[in-house]
Amino acid sequence: MSGAELGLALSVFLACAVEAVEAATIVLAVGSTRSWRSALGGVGAALLALALVVAALGPALTALPLGALRLLVGGLLLIFGLQWLRKAVLRYAGLKALHDEEEEFAAQRRAARAAGQGGAEFDGYSFVVAFKGVLLEGLEVVFIVLTFGANQHDIALAAGAAAVAVALVLLAAVAVRAPLARVPENTMKFAVGVMLTSFGMFWGAEGAGASWPGGDAALLALVPATALLALGMAWRLRGGSSGSVRPADPSGLDEQGHPEAAEPLVAVRQA
Repeated sequence: MSGAELGLALSVFLACAVEAVEAATIVLAVGSTRSWRSALGGVGAALLALALVVAALGPALTALPLGALRLLVGGLLLIFGLQWLRKAVLRYAGLKALHDEEEEFAAQRRAARAAGQGGAEFDGYSFVVAFKGVLLEGLEVVFIVLTFGANQHDIALAAGAAAVAVALVLLAAVAVRAPLARVPENTMKFAVGVMLTSFGMFWGAEGAGASWPGGDAALLALVPATALLALGMAWRLRGGSSGSVRPADPSGLDEQGHPEAAEPLVAVRQA
């Protein structure tokens, strides 16, 4: 396996594991609080919708010329990667609350209890919340699998890495029947942000006609350089803050559009 293939598989695995953990938290919350049957029905409907998206977008992406594909994929990965990396840097700097699956689970259960009673046979709330959660997280999985796989002409490898990640999270969720709070999700999000940003820069430059010294081997320098730059920014930002983080308005949203249980307010020291 080449360095590019290893980076592809690792990036897809980590990103899909993060999305699977967040989807599992939502489904566990509504299923255990209201109706497992309706929640699992929502999961099935979301998976069907995602299969239709893959069927529609997969052939279209692979039909693009390689240069145009790499430019498009590089730009999209930079958009997503920089968004993930920015929030990871803010979390490590203490300017944004760390994502907490137990808090998210508790918030989802409170919302489920407040939604009123559902029907005896079908609970619309459980179905809709599970459907929305799996669909939104799944769309990011589909995006990552298709863009990485199509660009490297190895969708099978990307799909395999995603399947392994989702299967491991699913098995863990079924085994513990609780939010996977011990998964180092914040660290994984930082790693995914670094990988997406690095691959975005690499493929975007190639798509624009540039050549990297050493070809794919340039990623061995680009990935650690991106990570060190991000860690340096987090260190610099942390040095400029008082470091106190407290919960904010629970109406705030995280990167997937879900309510965030805790959002920081930080007092910044004057230079």
